[in-house]
Amino acid sequence: MSNLPVPRKDDDEGDSNAERNKWMRGALNAAGSAIPFAGGFLSAAASVWGEHEQQEAMNAIRAWLKMLEDEMREKQRTIIDIMARLDMHDEKIAERVKSSEYQALIKKAFRNWAGTESTKKQEYIRNVLTNAASASLASDEVVNLFVEWLQKFSEFHFAVIGELYRNPGSSRADIWRNLGKGTVREDSAEADLFKLLIRDLSTGQIIRQHRETDYAGNFYSKKAPSRAGMARSSGPKQMKSAFDDDERYELTAIGAQFVHYAMTEVTTKITYDPGQD
Repeated sequence: MSNLPVPRKDDDEGDSNAERNKWMRGALNAAGSAIPFAGGFLSAAASVWGEHEQQEAMNAIRAWLKMLEDEMREKQRTIIDIMARLDMHDEKIAERVKSSEYQALIKKAFRNWAGTESTKKQEYIRNVLTNAASASLASDEVVNLFVEWLQKFSEFHFAVIGELYRNPGSSRADIWRNLGKGTVREDSAEADLFKLLIRDLSTGQIIRQHRETDYAGNFYSKKAPSRAGMARSSGPKQMKSAFDDDERYELTAIGAQFVHYAMTEVTTKITYDPGQD
């Protein structure tokens, strides 16, 4: 994809600007053939830009083509990693990976690959797609949501999810400490970020404050403070700390399913060297 022409070195140092521009126009046109939908623009630009502008454009195009090649290589590696973890002797799995529903999940996961910019998030995508092929704990609608979360949220979000999975009932202060974060001021950017992160996960129905339930799984409502107690308080009240140590948090049911799908790695069925082309 990135095999663009390189300038020919002649012994004659008197090559004219017209000849150099002709080479640049040819290079831009070659890039246009590698990126068909951009061909018209590049051909028009080659007749307008000077030599310097054309060279800068070529440098940018080479960098972008290299980025696309790297992205394609990452996707190919992910697909191979998924197949290495699936038992293709299982008829249900073999049918599942050929189904239109599973193919749609693959397309959705790869459509916005830039949203999975880190190696860790790419591993989570691989795990989700592998478990979606080999397990049936969650519906495809739920798995689609998992893919959206992986593209939307940061690794910090997922670290909080993992911490609550390991230690359900933790407070915000517990989570912050257990993740190895140091003491910061309440009016700091770090505190604001942590509050935003907890809000993201709470409104996304991934985590919630702990609530007691009845035998049928219905939540009891939280008791409101008495008016008498509120009347006795006087003076300005401090806002709840970003690192509150009273309220306890836990994963929702869908949050726990996300951990099973994204953070649980299926062992490989085929031994191979992923670094070998």
